[in-house]
Amino acid sequence: MRFGVIGTNWITESFIEAARTVDGASVTAVCSRKLETAKNFAEKNDLTHTYESITDMCHSGEIDAVYLATPNAVHHEQAIECMESGIPVLCEKPLTATKAMAEKMISVSRKENVLLMEAMKSTVMPNFKKIQESLPLLGDIRQVRAHYGQYSSRYDKFKAGEVLNAFKPDLANGSLMDLGVYTLYPIVTLFGRPNEVHAISTNLSTGVDGQGMVLLSYDEMNVTLSYSKIADSFLASEISGEKAALHIDHISSPEKVSLMSKQDGVTDLSVAQSKPPMAYEVEEFIRTYESGTIQSSVNTHERSLLTVELMEAIRKQIGVVYPLD
Repeated sequence: MRFGVIGTNWITESFIEAARTVDGASVTAVCSRKLETAKNFAEKNDLTHTYESITDMCHSGEIDAVYLATPNAVHHEQAIECMESGIPVLCEKPLTATKAMAEKMISVSRKENVLLMEAMKSTVMPNFKKIQESLPLLGDIRQVRAHYGQYSSRYDKFKAGEVLNAFKPDLANGSLMDLGVYTLYPIVTLFGRPNEVHAISTNLSTGVDGQGMVLLSYDEMNVTLSYSKIADSFLASEISGEKAALHIDHISSPEKVSLMSKQDGVTDLSVAQSKPPMAYEVEEFIRTYESGTIQSSVNTHERSLLTVELMEAIRKQIGVVYPLD
């Protein structure tokens, strides 16, 4: 599968590096709003073809699929343009900013019979599958705590008065969209729709959230999510049951999974992961494409839609409004 990439940031470079470790995958083209930017990126990353028009790239005959890594606010329109050209889309998380936009993207995927998958790497990694398999060992699950705090490399400039893309509401950015989604999507994958959602946040002067906490209520189980772009966190995430608990080192990219109980102490359940984390999403995307279906069996349309719906509900509670709303 020959990928064209849209977007020229660090996450795109990580994708290219990961794709090169996957049999049957290559990255052949890049599209950017400015052709000069595309050419510079192509030269740096050894890509063959450059475009400043998504339509031109999709109709070039040089790509089989698109990896989309542009600002959240334009995911929907760019993904739809690709799918209407018959090109499958691996869309960087979050899928989009609103339920209505997510529904439109999924509708186009179904109408055109073209694959659309959210690039949530954690849920297709081997150690996440190990988490799913190990849930019965915990007994009745009562509490879940998912944490992801990463001090943004752009926050110092923000405090100095320079607002970069990470903190701009017109791009549908902020802590929930950039990091909180990594705590929420796995919970949706494991446990489905919550009964109640309660959220608080620390909002910044531009109107985006710098950090937040969310409480999800399920039948006889509570889930706490915490995420921040203005403070680092080194806490493991945990799923606690009546018999035992699972500790997960990084909810955004699980590498180590441990089973803990009073009776047996600590048991390492981790499985080997020899590839870059993003390689597993590339493999899942190609596997789904080759199966002839338009959605992943893991990162399903339903889970992406529910995650967007919940994030929109959270934003309403914390008062984060985007122009595209």
